[in-house]
Parts: sequence; structure tokens; C-alpha cells
Amino acid sequence: MFTGIVTDIGTVVAVAPRAENLSRLTIACGYDRASIVDGASIACSGTCLTVVEAGVTDGRTWFAVDAAAETMRLTTVGTWRVGTTINLERSLKIGDELGGHIVTGHVDGVATLIERENLPEMAKMVFRLPKPLARFVATKGSITVAGVSLTVNAVTADTVEVLIIPHTLQVTTLGPLSVGEAVNIEVDLMARYAARLTETA
Repeated sequence: MFTGIVTDIGTVVAVAPRAENLSRLTIACGYDRASIVDGASIACSGTCLTVVEAGVTDGRTWFAVDAAAETMRLTTVGTWRVGTTINLERSLKIGDELGGHIVTGHVDGVATLIERENLPEMAKMVFRLPKPLARFVATKGSITVAGVSLTVNAVTADTVEVLIIPHTLQVTTLGPLSVGEAVNIEVDLMARYAARLTETA
């Protein structure tokens, strides 16, 4: 479980096939090597992936994860190449601050940035959502974009608008995000449960 508060930006340094339906990605990061153990969960631009190996090369920590073909197909992981930068978050521990909102790391879909306006004190971004997800998004509610917990400013039948402060732009990959680029989306878990309760009532 995560909170959508990014703690590092990693860089993909290797992508290699491991089996017919499996790819191994190696990601360099700023985390302390001693803090990364095999089996740990790390949210990589919103996708929960399991550490299978870790080490230090030329003074920089790295960890490796295996991604199944379905993960590669249904998330942005399939587009990552050497040099791709990704948002990272370690899994939540008891006693940690819940600074964003509850995030599972189970991506619901991929959205595309269709509009960006750099305002004096923030950036306004509009993403086109997969239509089935719009029903789970509400104004002033929460949404996870590329692993970042954000507050919804406006929503339509197939778009969501968010306002992003300078700090978030500086410490995540949303800063350089350009129109046309794709991002992983996870809707608010509570909204999913509320919809399910309504359906079964």
C-alpha cells in the first residue's frame, strides 16, 4: 500500500526479456541499498512492482523488477526504455504519515495529457481518461497520476483536470510532462467501493 507521495525519481538503466511473458527492468535510484530487500514492493510511476534483486554500481543504488506481459500491456511500463525517468515510492509502513491518500499500486488504466497550461503559481493539466473510469472520479476527490496523489479540480465524461503546485512539478516526472504523453491512472479506492455498494444495494 502507498500514499501517492513520491520519494525519489528513478531512471531505467536496463530492460531485458526473462521469459516468454516476462521482462526484467533495472532501475537506478537514490534509496539506501541497505533499505531495499528482495520481495519489497515499490510503486514505479504508480505500478506496484516487486524487487527481485538490488545492488550498487558506480556508487548508485539500483533494483530490478520483473513485469508480466499483462502489466507491460495495460500500463506505461511497456513503453519504458533505458533512460526513462519514473516516480518512485516505497510501501507504507505502520507509523508512516499518510500524506496523500490510500493507493494500492494497481493501475486502473492509462490516460493521455491533452492540455497543459503553465500558470503563474501552478500548472493546469487535463488528461483524457478511459471512459469506464470517469464514474469513479469526483471534483475535490483524489486520483493517482503516474504515482502522484492529486486532487481533482474538474471532471467530465472522459477528462480530468488537476492543478499541480511547483513543488510537485519539481520532485516528480510531472514537471516535464508534455501533451500527448501517457500516464498510469489509479482511481480512488473508496470511490470503487462506493460504486460497488450502490450496484449491489
